[in-house]
Order: sequence, then C-alpha cells, then structure tokens
Amino acid sequence: MSELLQFVLSGVTVGAIYAAVALGFTLIYNASGVANFAQGEFVVVGGMTAAALITAGVPVYIAGPLAVIAGMIVGIGLYKLAIKPAGKAPLVSLVIITIGSSIFLRGVMQIVFDKQIHRYEGFSGDEALRFLGATILPQSLWIIGGSIFVFALLAWFVGHTKAGRGIRATASNRLAAVLVGINTGRSMNLSFALSAAVGALAGVLATPVTFTTYDAGVLMALKGFSATMLGGVGNPFGALVGGFAIGLIEAMTAGYISSDYKDAAAFIVILAVLFVMPQGLFGRRTTERV
Repeated sequence: MSELLQFVLSGVTVGAIYAAVALGFTLIYNASGVANFAQGEFVVVGGMTAAALITAGVPVYIAGPLAVIAGMIVGIGLYKLAIKPAGKAPLVSLVIITIGSSIFLRGVMQIVFDKQIHRYEGFSGDEALRFLGATILPQSLWIIGGSIFVFALLAWFVGHTKAGRGIRATASNRLAAVLVGINTGRSMNLSFALSAAVGALAGVLATPVTFTTYDAGVLMALKGFSATMLGGVGNPFGALVGGFAIGLIEAMTAGYISSDYKDAAAFIVILAVLFVMPQGLFGRRTTERV
C-alpha cells in the first residue's frame, strides 16, 4: 500500500507540472487558435532565471517573482516579434514559427546561462515528509498547490474580469470583438504574457525537484501538449486533469514496469483515448455547416 501511495504522490507532483504547461497551451490556443510549442521554454526561462538569481545571492522570495516577470517578457516578445508579424499566415505556418522560436530560445539560454544542470533548495527545505509509509518533499506540495491555485485564478480572471472577457471574445470571433470595441491586440498580448507567466511559475516551483537545464523545455512542451490533447483542446479543466493523468500514468509505469517505458506508456494511453474520443476527455464535439 505504501509503495502504491509513493507512486501516486510522485505522479501527482510531476502531473502538476504538466498541468501548468497545459494551462499555458490552453490560454494561447483559446486566444489565437495556435498551439505554442515554445511553451516548454517558458518553464526553462523561469527555472534558469530563478537559479541564476539565487546563486547570485538574491532571496528566493524576490528571485521567484523576477523569474516570472522574465518569462512574461519573453512571452510578449514571442508574440510581438514572431507571431504578430506573421499576420494571417496559415495555421501550420504559425505552428512552425513557434517551433522555430523554441529552438531560438534554447540557443539563447545556452549562451545566457550554460549547459549545466541547475537546482536550488526547496522553499520549505529538502527534508522529506512521511505520510502513511510514503515520503513527499515539501516542494511537491508547493508544486501541486501552485498548479491548482493558478487554475482557480485563471478561471476567475477569464470569467469575471473585463480583460478576461476580452480574451474570450477575441478567441470566439476576432472580427466581432473588434467591432464591439475590444482591443484584440492587447488581448493577444495578455494571453501570451499570462501563458508565459504560468510556464515560468511552473519552472520556479519545479526546479528544486526536477532540476532544469537549457534544453529541458522540449520534453516539457510535448508532455504539456499531450495533456492538452488528452483533456480536450481549449478546456482549462481538461488541461488540469490531463496533466495529472499523464503524471500518474508515468509514475505507475516507472514503478511497476520500467522507467524506460514511462514516456512511451503515457503517449500510448493518449493515442488510445483519442482513437475513441478524438475531442479528448472534456472536449466538445464541433460541427461545421457548409
């Protein structure tokens, strides 16, 4: 029983990170219809920036927010310098632009930081807590709580603020949003900024547990996108559930079969689900009248 609980706790911790990345995917997709494959780089920007600042002697409660702000700046820059100039380019072109941006950001981080693996001490120390025979790091509680808090905050923001409703209107029909006076450019800027902030925050919270390096964003983006697909594209709750589900699948596979197959097992389950429900677990079926 304690062994199973240990795998569950490990899976929930990793799944919370994937859920945060998936929430970032969902934010940008809902606003622009684009899958941003540079989302994983925002996680690395947050983690690497926080690690560099903490190493330089900056307290973690200052380094963390500064790292999130750095992620937001990168997100806004990605929109203004790469996505916005593309204008009304085909969707596949925009996706390729995000992939190219991901490669470019990895190169920049390799130069600005280095190729080494980085981590720093957990916010509440590194002494494991015991629970029913299993152990969990205090930082894991920060990660899980942070993902759930971000989900709740984004749900409130999108549903109960003027800026959030502007993002929803832009996502629904950009032309109609312009006609009723909504600044769609500002809504897109805000979407990318929030998405990058969520990713950077995930990096800040996760680095003490998962460590980080300049090229860690590739796999993070794939797992986050997989969580988005599993939960249902465009559904924030689906992104949250999909992230936790992938984390649990990986943990169970690594624990009961082999860690060599944990990535493959997660993708196989996702493919199986999408064969049965192409819209994902919580996605809506859409029809188009022609």
